[in-house]
Amino acid sequence: MTEKLLNHRAEGPASAPPLLLGPSLGTSYALWDKVAPELSITHRVVRWDLPGHGGSAADLIGPGATVGDLAGLVLDLADALGLERFAYAGVSLGGAVGLHLALRHPERVSSLAVICSSAHFNGAKPWEERAALVRREGLAGLAESADARWFTPGFTVPELVADHRDADPEAYAACCDALAAFDLRERLPEIAVPTVLVAGREDPATPPAHLREIADAVPGAALVEIPGASHLAPAQCPEAVLTALRTHFGTGAKRGMEVRRQVLGDAHVDRAQARQTPFTARFQDFISRYAWGEIWTDPTLSRRERSMITLTALVAHGHYDELAMHVRAARRNGLSPEEIGAVLLQTAVYCGVPAANSAFATAQRVLAEEDEAGRG
Repeated sequence: MTEKLLNHRAEGPASAPPLLLGPSLGTSYALWDKVAPELSITHRVVRWDLPGHGGSAADLIGPGATVGDLAGLVLDLADALGLERFAYAGVSLGGAVGLHLALRHPERVSSLAVICSSAHFNGAKPWEERAALVRREGLAGLAESADARWFTPGFTVPELVADHRDADPEAYAACCDALAAFDLRERLPEIAVPTVLVAGREDPATPPAHLREIADAVPGAALVEIPGASHLAPAQCPEAVLTALRTHFGTGAKRGMEVRRQVLGDAHVDRAQARQTPFTARFQDFISRYAWGEIWTDPTLSRRERSMITLTALVAHGHYDELAMHVRAARRNGLSPEEIGAVLLQTAVYCGVPAANSAFATAQRVLAEEDEAGRG
């Protein structure tokens, strides 16, 4: 018999680094609708539903369930998808699952983001009472107060409220049992996985102090607070959550900036950063992340070869200011003046003599400046 798995949705290239996204109690993987597509540009994103929520079967857990049981279901899903090691981000109960995985299965988790969650959820009693209420009366009444618990006044996501109302009461109550029994405060210092905590500043369920408690205890952890966000930050403030997750999970921008400086030089990059404004900030991040963090770091071609290709492309499109910058870069990447001249000579054949004429003038000026600077 085939083992039942958590309902899930996978997005992004199959060859990209895997990233699992966990939901909050009462929601489905739709919680990540405004975040997952963007993350899937650089990751194989797999978002999953809690038992009895969204498309997951209710009987995957039962009364007395623990966060460890939910973490086991996530590992079963990862195993079925062939994901031996993965990054993980989770909201509230999904964040608790991430903490458990990082503590008990650190060999599986490469990096962790805990969003609007806690190492404890204010003791067992309120969750025992909620579980009893739901088992007795169902979820319709509790769903009426979802907006007040999840969002700041005036904001709502009707699809998520509908998910809350439509969840299986028994499975929801079992998830409440898991929250009632969860408390990792004493073991937080044992977590060695790179960790970021993301708090909604207006979150009444897991206030920033809960995330700060984790950040203070987990070695090397960072804390990000999002103004204006309540408990379901990925739905209410997706851009802010994206920024935090990209910074934490994406090595592209950091590595890209290193390569950008190696190829273009500190002086040029410092000038570019000094000119950066809020209007151009996202473009600068794009350049660092994709051009320098992915293309220029691809080992298939050497930096010498990439310089030759770049020089040719810039001549073909008449980008002579950029050409000057990349003549300097070509010298840093090991091309001699003679080799640069040979590249430009070939552009005369395929890009036209006038284009090559302008390119030679630009390159001659740059090489003369570098020669003068070398003598100085």
